[in-house]
Parts: sequence; structure tokens; C-alpha cells
Amino acid sequence: MSWERGGERTTKKGREEQASSCCAHASASERREGGKKEGVVMRKRVMVVIDRTARAKHAMVWALTHVANKGDVMTLLHVLPPHCSTSAHREEETCHLLNSLGSMCKAMRPQVRVEALVIQGPKLATVLGQVKKLDASVLVLKQSKPSSLCCLFPSSHDDFVEQCISRAECLTMAVRKQSSGVGGYLVSTRWQKNFWLLA
Repeated sequence: MSWERGGERTTKKGREEQASSCCAHASASERREGGKKEGVVMRKRVMVVIDRTARAKHAMVWALTHVANKGDVMTLLHVLPPHCSTSAHREEETCHLLNSLGSMCKAMRPQVRVEALVIQGPKLATVLGQVKKLDASVLVLKQSKPSSLCCLFPSSHDDFVEQCISRAECLTMAVRKQSSGVGGYLVSTRWQKNFWLLA
């Protein structure tokens, strides 16, 4: 796991020790391979913005099963607020979250390489910056369930999603899993909103 504060990397010994266990799913060489050509096969990097919510996990699973292919790299990006304290307890919680999601990915699609990245900073700028820095091919975000007032008073997350879709330098998709009675996913891109994918 990599920790950054305000765009500058920190190097505390405790964080480095936890990083070794949290990022067991990806090596440094795997990070460099995303998007590079090996023979005639082009590997892509799929970036998923994750947090502790079920919707973020649903988006990650969808990206794993519908976007990532064998040999691709999936980057799980967790963004911490700029002014949040990085206590040992919070770092332990974050490490547990990423280990749990990474293990889930490995169990579901072992042929997809998974890496975890934790950065502290403004969420939109951080995500857009990492998409560009890591040359991501696809960005996947969770999509909130719309409320009756969403058109009049869009939430901060809705605005974040729209900004990512319109500004990210790669294909960006917002995903929401439908209720069990309906099934499938609603997917939004720059060109299409709430497309129902029954899969």
C-alpha cells in the first residue's frame, strides 16, 4: 500500500511495514506493466475508487467481472480526506479493508493482478491525477441511488462522479447494483446515463 499526503509521499516506518502486507497482491513490477504491450497482448489498468460501503464493493466486483481481463492490472484506490488524522487505528482499518477486497479479487479472478493504493488529499484532484499518472484505461466508480431531490440538490458524491466522467483522461463508468428483485446493474458513462445491464 502507498501512502501520500497532499500529493507528497510519506515514508514512516510503520506505514511501510503495513504496506508490505496490504499489497501482497501486487509487486512493483506489476504496477509498471499496466498498459504496456507484451508481444501482441495489450494489458490495461482498471482503476476502482473504493471505500467501506457496499456500493463501492459492488462496483469493484462489476469491474472485476465485466471490465478486467486475464493479465490486466486492477488498482484499488482509496482516498483519505486531506485533513483526516492518520492514526495507527485508522491505518489498521484501511489495511484491513484493502486486504479484504484484494483477497476477494484474488479468489474471484486470480488471473487479474491487483494492487492497492491509499492517498490522502482532495478526492477529485487525487483521482484525476492518479488516472493520468498511472495511465489507467478504465476508471470505475460507485453510483449512488438517486433520491427524489437529486435533480434540485445533487449530492457531493453525485457531483464527484459527474466531474470524473467528464474530466478523467480515460473511459469512466459509474456503476450501481440493482435491487435483488430487479437484478443487473445501472451503468453511466459520458455518453449514456443509467444504462441497464442485465448481467
